Amino acid sequence: MLRTVKPKNARSKRVLLAREPKEVEDPRTAIFVNGTHAGEKVKSVMKELMALKRPHAISFSKKNAVRPFEDASSLEFWAQKNDASLFVVGQTTKKRPDGMVFVRMYDGRVLDMCEVGVDRFVSMQEFKTPKSTPGHKPMMHFASELFDTHPRFMQLKSMLISFFNGEAIDSISLAGLEHVISVSVGPTPASLTSTAAAASATLGPTASTSTTSDSALLPKVHIRAYTIRLLASGVRTPRIELTPMGPSLDLSLRRHTDADAEVLKQALKRPTLRKQEVEKGLGRKRKNLEVDEMGDLRGRIHVGKQDLGRLQTRKMKGLKGARADAMDVDVDDDADDDADASGSEGSRTKRRRSE
Repeated sequence: MLRTVKPKNARSKRVLLAREPKEVEDPRTAIFVNGTHAGEKVKSVMKELMALKRPHAISFSKKNAVRPFEDASSLEFWAQKNDASLFVVGQTTKKRPDGMVFVRMYDGRVLDMCEVGVDRFVSMQEFKTPKSTPGHKPMMHFASELFDTHPRFMQLKSMLISFFNGEAIDSISLAGLEHVISVSVGPTPASLTSTAAAASATLGPTASTSTTSDSALLPKVHIRAYTIRLLASGVRTPRIELTPMGPSLDLSLRRHTDADAEVLKQALKRPTLRKQEVEKGLGRKRKNLEVDEMGDLRGRIHVGKQDLGRLQTRKMKGLKGARADAMDVDVDDDADDDADASGSEGSRTKRRRSE
């Protein structure tokens, strides 16, 4: 059981608050862990995946004796220590060569796991083409109906979306669409097609075959990465060309662990807020409040007509002294004018008397 950490200062308190659940979660951080013997192929694949995941990727270069399907205590400790929710564990054994385990966490605990084997790998270095900028969010393309019908492929699809999904965005710019990750499935057996599944459903639960649960009979998964080129088309919508960027992976499904029903229900739970209110940032609708394009909250106040003649202004000593000085100057000027006028009249009377 993980111990509860109490903040000792304001900085650690801010870190713990940043790790609390949010309405819009931060981008998932993935930790790449090398087992006791990973092998050169698995290390190269993990390095290429980390290049696509950057900057939200952490690499553990040392060897670690970790077995996710047997004991996940080390993963839970690292998840809490690094605030990470995804793990990629590379391990090569005689029974399961060139294996990688994708682990997804929730609330510091393991939610589900999926192990794949690397059958074929082509590095980015072998594709002499431009590469995408680190940190850009890729587009995902899943080209098979098994990703919507078969539980194993549905789990893999959800795992890959969680792995490559970056920061939540409100709008899309064409200049920011640099690469696309295409995930397809090899030749699908007849037993896994939608018609065969419908036929087995009509025959009843006893007619279900064991091939759907056998990982050795599942088709391989092909992952390809392409860069996007926007070319002039003569209209407003550009013409798009895809250029292979790498890496190129062929994976086979192996062991897996499904998520617990109650934990999965808790992980998928969302607050009962409407999408428009979440986008506006107001939460519950409030009158005369709105959020502008910059994300600032603005309010509107309705004020009745006021009589500015009765408006009480602030009394300032400096303003009052300047006003009094101006009044004194006016009084002195008037007194001087009166004195000049009286002096001129007195001189006139004296002249008359002298004459």
